[in-house]
Amino acid sequence: MLSEELLKKVRRIEIKTRRLSKNIFSGQYHSAFKGRGMAFSEVREYNYGDEVRSIDWNVTARFNHPYIKVFEEERELTVILLIDVSGSTFFGSNGTFKSDVITEIAAVLSFSAIENNDKVGVIFFSDKVEKYIPAKKGSSHILRIIRELITYRQQETKTDYSCAFKFMNNVIKKKSTCFLISDGFGSFDDSLQIVARKHDFSAIIVRDKREDSLPENIGLMLLHDNETGKNLWIDTSDKKTMQELHYYREKQDKQMQQSLLHLGIDYIMCYTGQDYIRSLMQLFKEKGY
Repeated sequence: MLSEELLKKVRRIEIKTRRLSKNIFSGQYHSAFKGRGMAFSEVREYNYGDEVRSIDWNVTARFNHPYIKVFEEERELTVILLIDVSGSTFFGSNGTFKSDVITEIAAVLSFSAIENNDKVGVIFFSDKVEKYIPAKKGSSHILRIIRELITYRQQETKTDYSCAFKFMNNVIKKKSTCFLISDGFGSFDDSLQIVARKHDFSAIIVRDKREDSLPENIGLMLLHDNETGKNLWIDTSDKKTMQELHYYREKQDKQMQQSLLHLGIDYIMCYTGQDYIRSLMQLFKEKGY
């Protein structure tokens, strides 16, 4: 039984993200993520100018008159959201956690998918696959996904992308449109390459500006790692320490971005406290050519 407070939160996210997906993203989603291939629809009598290669010879022989196969584009897609629920996503310096932004973006993509009559499935992962919701259609299914996004509490705190990618490769057999929604802290291995070759894969990286640059000259500061549970005191007045932290973060980001670019994976960066709409629209625009 859902509490009244939770119902209100689900409703607020539903109203906001449904409006965004319908009024802003609908057209771009349709153009960016189209069905692949052609599906047989029906047969009809051959007309002058029709493609000869489309003649259905079995039906033609039966009725002693040429008939052709009619095909239509396969519009239905399966959309898979790979949601990072590791400890590092539960951070925010401006009143909004990265996990909150991840929830909203996942909801926007989900509503955009059902507007296109697509199915949506979700894989929650940390350093293991924690929950899998098989792909289905319909608003009630999307509301279930939103409730899970809001209420789910991870079993583990660390990040291991390979477990999610390997699980997806084993479970999702049909070529799908996949979105990794994560803060990007962690390393990618060959499992990403395998998934990216099989599916239409995009990455949405959600960050907080405070992770990129700590305040300087405010004395000692206690840093807490949500993934390992460890604490670290640093002297923000020590220039060498601050430079090393900055270079370490830059190196992490560069490795992540190079891995994605090397595999030809489209990605965007979103930040808590900022509008993620433009970033999503840019992603859709790039994929829609």
